[in-house]
Amino acid sequence: MRDGLVKNRVLAIPVVLSLLLTIQWAAPLASGAAHSSVYDRFLSTLHFASNAPEAFQQRDGAGIGLPAPARLHEADGRGLLVQTWVNGTGPFEFAVDTGAGANILSRRVASAARVEVETGGGAVRVVGLSGVGAQGARKAHVRNFALGARGNLLPSQGFTIIADGLPAGVDGVLDPTESFSPLGYRIDMPNETISAFDPRLTPLRSDAAPADGTVARWLTEPESRRPYVMLAQGRRALIDTGSGFGLAVNRDAARSLGIFTGEGRERVGTRDLGGGDIPSRRIRPATVHVGSLALRNVPTDYLSDAGAGAPVLLGRDALRPFELSFDPVNRLIRFKPV
Repeated sequence: MRDGLVKNRVLAIPVVLSLLLTIQWAAPLASGAAHSSVYDRFLSTLHFASNAPEAFQQRDGAGIGLPAPARLHEADGRGLLVQTWVNGTGPFEFAVDTGAGANILSRRVASAARVEVETGGGAVRVVGLSGVGAQGARKAHVRNFALGARGNLLPSQGFTIIADGLPAGVDGVLDPTESFSPLGYRIDMPNETISAFDPRLTPLRSDAAPADGTVARWLTEPESRRPYVMLAQGRRALIDTGSGFGLAVNRDAARSLGIFTGEGRERVGTRDLGGGDIPSRRIRPATVHVGSLALRNVPTDYLSDAGAGAPVLLGRDALRPFELSFDPVNRLIRFKPV
């Protein structure tokens, strides 16, 4: 289990919920050419499915058990939510956050589910993008998580902490990279579902991009499996379903990406888990490229006070057109327009 500092966890209340752990990052050379866009047509045809699949244990052709798909729903100020059971207790409302780097439990959930708390060296310090730090988080040991139904168990417990600071109506945070491992997972944003696949049997392939989409390399940090992709402009971007931002950039990233930051609408009520304020402004939509995919007219947010090392984010407002598939074995991420 990883030790040390849990950093840059961002909450937006009530407008944006971005649950983000940042430890360190790099910027290798960019690659890929852009040829397609789905934003122009998507922004005028946004729709969401209303029927959730029934919870069951499905099996693939080789007889390997997969957790059933679970229904997601988005709530202002709380994020992309899923009904979750912890140690068989629930249901609780958890935010699904690919950018978290850890599962996070409220103290109420930890108490109700009788979660074992690590003593001794289990303390964790949480520091937000504002630089404000919060003490008192603890590493925890969960027996199991289930989504959508009590018996729909996930294969892994993952790195889990207990922390204060979650907004009202959010009982915890689920990082699917942590909890679905070693399986891959799909988050269908328009149809609001999360599901699993076995990457040994049905792997993603870099040469099998969907129409108007792309398959990009899954980049990581030395101390985290959080999913980054390389923008063709030479910056890494974190795929962050816990963030209500679109393309979120600080001053340095805006400059390198050629994004104009002089105009925009202030977004209010944004603060991080450490209790610090995160000023942000919705500015002119930008265009960035991920592999062969051109993301045009992406809703863009300027984080004026974020530090020089803050990562570029692709939050929910940028990801809404896509079914996102994450293959942890082959280290690939597929963007498939829906």
